[in-house]
Amino acid sequence: MRLGAASIAYTFTEPTIFFELAYKTAVRARARGLRNLFVTNGYISERVVRTLAPVLDAANIDLKSLREDVYRRIARAGLQPVLDAIRLYHALGVWVEVTTLVIPDVNDSDTELRQIATFVRSLGPDVPWHVSQFHPAYKMRAHPSTPVETLRRARAIGLDAGLRYVYEGNVPGEDGEHTECPACRAPVIERFGSSIRANHLRDGACPACGTTVAGLDMRGRYQPA
Repeated sequence: MRLGAASIAYTFTEPTIFFELAYKTAVRARARGLRNLFVTNGYISERVVRTLAPVLDAANIDLKSLREDVYRRIARAGLQPVLDAIRLYHALGVWVEVTTLVIPDVNDSDTELRQIATFVRSLGPDVPWHVSQFHPAYKMRAHPSTPVETLRRARAIGLDAGLRYVYEGNVPGEDGEHTECPACRAPVIERFGSSIRANHLRDGACPACGTTVAGLDMRGRYQPA
């Protein structure tokens, strides 16, 4: 906090692997006024979610597919626990964002993208959905990088499903990086990769039309738009 940090993100290594440490840290951080954010694969038990939720402010959860065979083949895990965890985090008041790494010939069909978008929309229209570009690595070098056109198509599918905030990830310079007002579509947060270039929000609202933009900042939760 002396250096101006407002939050702690538990990420890169799956935080549930070191849950005991993460939880103890989160409790102490919350007592000092810091926010806690999990970046996670969502594979977690109900008991642990309920233990964690009182000190967790936000969770960005991977949803790799809505097909059990994809989860079993690629993640060596089941799909249902991830869906259950996403729903439970949201129900317990944790700010939830869902990320799908869009992989060519794995989960990039219109049908599957529409199914994922529909699931996210079932949580509420304000839940952000990130559709991120895949780059070949490790055991998945046989798959090409995701074309930018595919991410644009995925974003359009999400918006058509009724989601207000859909983002293209891993593609700096795309308009799909920015947060737009859900009412007038004016850009309210402009990004380039992991950098925020401009934040036009005024007390959590669009300066152009006054519409509240849903989200969680370092001062408090905005009301849903």
